[in-house]
Amino acid sequence: MTTIRKFCCNDLLRFASVNLDHLTETFNMSFYMTYLARWPDYFHVAEGPGNRIMGYIMGKVEGQGESWHGHVTAVSVAPEYRRQQLAKKLMNLLEDISDKIDKAYFVDLFVRASNVPAIKMYEKLGYVVYRRVLRYYSGEEDGLDMRKALSRDVDKKSVIPLKRPITPDELEYD
Repeated sequence: MTTIRKFCCNDLLRFASVNLDHLTETFNMSFYMTYLARWPDYFHVAEGPGNRIMGYIMGKVEGQGESWHGHVTAVSVAPEYRRQQLAKKLMNLLEDISDKIDKAYFVDLFVRASNVPAIKMYEKLGYVVYRRVLRYYSGEEDGLDMRKALSRDVDKKSVIPLKRPITPDELEYD
């Protein structure tokens, strides 16, 4: 049985195994603590039997006007718990909070252009590639900015793809 609950400080000492995947972006403790303090509604953990952390999602809400959006900073599931739709459940939770509570226009995320399994999963969840960000990851690998329109964006303007790639310094939000 899996429980999805809000992330708490103690989880910071228990979730290292989830971050072992080479495609998972890891951050320092103060980064996680900032998210936990500023956007607690956007930070959740999936916990299994024996209080084992199976995965987590962290994000935020940001922007102005029609750029007001939810952002997925990280979503990760430990290898032994993949293919159980945990990432989908965590993504749906963040989307619901962005849509119903914060009245955002869309949710976005960045993914490595080489991470085909993740890209396919996001596409199944309704995300589209909005734009390519050249050398987004460590100045080496391109990132894809993927978006999913929410109910407030009736005309789906937020997901109309840009025609050209951009560089990281052209990003409005990071």
